[in-house]
Amino acid sequence: MQVGVLVFILVLAAIVLVSIKQVNQYERGLLFSFGRFTKIMEPGWRLVLPVIQSFDKVDIRTKAVDVPPQDAITRDNVSIKINAVIYYKVFDASKAIIEVENFYYAVSQLAQTTMRNTVGSVTLDELLTDREKVSGEICSIIDKLTDPWGIKVENVELKDIALSEEMKRVIAKVAEAEREKRAVITKAAGEVEASENLAKAASLMGATPGALHLRTLATLNDLSSDQSNTVVFALPVEALRALEGIASLTESFGKKKM
Repeated sequence: MQVGVLVFILVLAAIVLVSIKQVNQYERGLLFSFGRFTKIMEPGWRLVLPVIQSFDKVDIRTKAVDVPPQDAITRDNVSIKINAVIYYKVFDASKAIIEVENFYYAVSQLAQTTMRNTVGSVTLDELLTDREKVSGEICSIIDKLTDPWGIKVENVELKDIALSEEMKRVIAKVAEAEREKRAVITKAAGEVEASENLAKAASLMGATPGALHLRTLATLNDLSSDQSNTVVFALPVEALRALEGIASLTESFGKKKM
């Protein structure tokens, strides 16, 4: 009799030990009784009766999933390869197990298709300049579709956008042409400003008697320090006008004398 009681106690202890399940702080347990979902088990030691009950554990920590590079075509027909990282977490453990077979795989596949579709709706320039905006659109779409699975998508980051070598050369040429365009515009603006200043200086000198003569003397002073053997001497406009006046008087006097 004592042996039977001892055996019963040992069997009961073994069943209890086998029934004890540990749920960690970062997990939630799903208890099923006779195959039907019963409740969500909080962290700690919990009893799960063999045969009658079963349970699954779900990690509720934020997960970072590396979306492999995807071949995509932008709206302006440019072929690229793009990859991303998606951050998500489970907010309802029961839905993550009951509503979808393998939510890890499902989220990864959904991220790939959504990324290709979103990239196809924007141009290459928009993708390169507004990367955060495109990432936000992808995140919003995936989060909406995964909500019935009990999954919250926190963020999507586009890691790398790979272009073909031919497209890289085209972009480099466009960038070079843009730089040349800016250089020409800057040079033209400088010439306009310089011509305006020269016009103002010429107008001021023409209105001031002796200004051109002083400028000529300053030019001669600058030439005196030059080691060049050739010197070009510029006559002031006033001197040329004086010579024109003398020539006109001489011509008039000659006509009168005749």
